[in-house]
Amino acid sequence: MTDREVSVVLPAYNEADTIEHTVTVTLSTLESFLPDGSFEVIVAEDGCADATPEIATRMAEEDDRVRHFHSDERLGRGGALERAFRASDGDVLVYFDTDLATDMAHLEELVESVRSGEYDIATGSRRMPGEKQEREPERGVASTGYNALVRLFLRSPMYDHQCGFKAFDREALLDLLNDVEDDHWFWDTEILVRAQRAGYDVKEFPVEWEPKGDTKVDLVRDVLGMGSGILRLWWQVGVRPKIDRRVTMTAGTLLVLVAILLMTVYLDPSAV
Repeated sequence: MTDREVSVVLPAYNEADTIEHTVTVTLSTLESFLPDGSFEVIVAEDGCADATPEIATRMAEEDDRVRHFHSDERLGRGGALERAFRASDGDVLVYFDTDLATDMAHLEELVESVRSGEYDIATGSRRMPGEKQEREPERGVASTGYNALVRLFLRSPMYDHQCGFKAFDREALLDLLNDVEDDHWFWDTEILVRAQRAGYDVKEFPVEWEPKGDTKVDLVRDVLGMGSGILRLWWQVGVRPKIDRRVTMTAGTLLVLVAILLMTVYLDPSAV
């Protein structure tokens, strides 16, 4: 057992305008359903160029339930989360986006789904059947296409892999992090897919979600990066495990036969 029951990590990159409000709301929400002293809030500040580090440091000095992890350089969203989770104290590890786009009324269900021992991982979903959330048209199309590709290639039955509202059993997450390679936006999807492959119990439940401010996702650069992440993970968990000695020998034999066939086409046997 660790010192705290619940650790909430807030990944922060240039959040000077919102981080103090987010920490305050997070603390008050946790207070509403958790015992005193049983939780902490960690600001995982990721190489910010604004006043976020100073604000986070001040809040940590004023409230012992708040901790601040600073990085001089960008680690990526996934990298910042992983660093903070490994250094956290909680048995239940939680994170959500600092813009509070997901209604905090869902935080108790998120935490208790794992804290109760019923699930190893819980994640909010903006795309459950019958649920409709407002999104900018181009981002809605991109999200629909992305999740369809994940379901097709990675055989995940989930509807929303990228919702920034997740909770983990500590041991389960630390076990999964040993294999997770992505350190940015694809981190969420990779965690969920590897968790399902490893046999962990994952809960996906609908949440009220409202976009706030400008997203930090680059629809060209990051979407291409996440597409390559799908292909990498598809190879690692869907293809490579099936390549055993028999498959290797068969493929090698076929390549040799093809090479011999090409030799007879392009080379004069008598000259050889």
